[in-house]
Amino acid sequence: MSQTFDYVILGTGQATGTLLGRLIPEGGTIAVIEGGRIGGSCVNYGCTPTKTLVASARAAHMARRGEEFGFKTGDITIDFDRVRERMNKIRNSSSNGLENWMKNTDSVTLFKGWGKFTGPKSIQAGEHTIKGETIFVNTGTRPFKPPLNGIDDVPWMDSAGLLDLKELPEHLVILGGGYIGCELGQVYRRLGSRVTILQRDNQLMPREDSDLAETVEEILQNEGIEVKKGTEAIGVSESDDGITVSLNNGKEVHGSHLLVAAGRRPNSTTINPDAAGIMLDKKGFIKVDDHCRTTAGNIFAVGDVNGEGAFTHTSVNDAEIVLDLLFCGDRAISKRNMIYSLFTDPPLGRVGMTEKEAVAAGYNVLRAIRPMSKISRAKEMGETQGFAKLLVDADTDLILGASILGPGGDEIINMFAAIMHSEIPCREYRKVVLVHPTVSELMPWVLDGLEPVS
Repeated sequence: MSQTFDYVILGTGQATGTLLGRLIPEGGTIAVIEGGRIGGSCVNYGCTPTKTLVASARAAHMARRGEEFGFKTGDITIDFDRVRERMNKIRNSSSNGLENWMKNTDSVTLFKGWGKFTGPKSIQAGEHTIKGETIFVNTGTRPFKPPLNGIDDVPWMDSAGLLDLKELPEHLVILGGGYIGCELGQVYRRLGSRVTILQRDNQLMPREDSDLAETVEEILQNEGIEVKKGTEAIGVSESDDGITVSLNNGKEVHGSHLLVAAGRRPNSTTINPDAAGIMLDKKGFIKVDDHCRTTAGNIFAVGDVNGEGAFTHTSVNDAEIVLDLLFCGDRAISKRNMIYSLFTDPPLGRVGMTEKEAVAAGYNVLRAIRPMSKISRAKEMGETQGFAKLLVDADTDLILGASILGPGGDEIINMFAAIMHSEIPCREYRKVVLVHPTVSELMPWVLDGLEPVS
């Protein structure tokens, strides 16, 4: 069966909801194709379920700190079934809500199946041939399976598999000390698992500045997480009590469960891009211009599959960029500052350049750092781990980057995104009056400590 639509969307990650929100009122017919769970990784395996777990884990952690705040709670026990029930209720509600919206909109037709291009305006999904004048590829990424000896013979998990696990791991071994490994490592440690993180590099989160990475590592270790850096896994095997990971230094790590958090790869080759004239880069990401247009002029690639961001907010912004191009706007990939958060506790919010990136780019960098232990609101909350770091271009007085590791860091960083986007000079930001007592009120004052980076 062949059907023709004005718009075709391949995949239902977070960019899809944004596209539909604008395309539906504009009129025209829309086809949406999805072979997996509606909503993509964010709703089903990423942001929504993991941040729900972060909240449960933090509640348990704070309860254990009761005596510090002047009350006693007794022994804290984890009802893991109830934790999972809460997580699944929230993520299923999001996924079902998006699916029901599409099914109940007359101009939208949802096709369940994996789609592959058969031409620049044609996609095959099961028995259906779906044609469209304008096509959006929103197929996201998938977890990377490292080429380890024995990996196909053991019941390892990616982050999605871990979230579907019904029992709390006795000892969770995590391959990879990036954002996923750090977040989930802390969550499961707080829920009661023993946790070991194996990191191939000599630094957790190697893209971050060393001072941030070292502080996060200290936070994790203080909670009882074992971190092994500079250790590369070379093989895995099943053992009587779970899984054994063999390391390149001749040692072994034994655990009950294995989480592989070694990065992600784009879902691009499975859609037969050659048939549509879509070119990929060396890493398999779909090549796009500044407005997410692929080498096939009528096809756009949005979200993680284009390699221009790996976050829900960049996926949503990709959709906004394309819609601006179609309906007269001025957004572009080159106009956005990269911003993201690491949702450990305390969280890290980051926008713009890291210190090492700014120095490497040749900027005349000024740096200011203020520990959370010197911020009154952080002390009052008993949340003094971490620090705020601001980077300023001495030649323009504009902020190059900001890193907030501490209470509210994931929220405070949005203020700096607005400042950078609006190109507000630091001397003007320093004049702003912010509410007391808050952590964010001290951010202008941090600028008083600016010093040249040697």
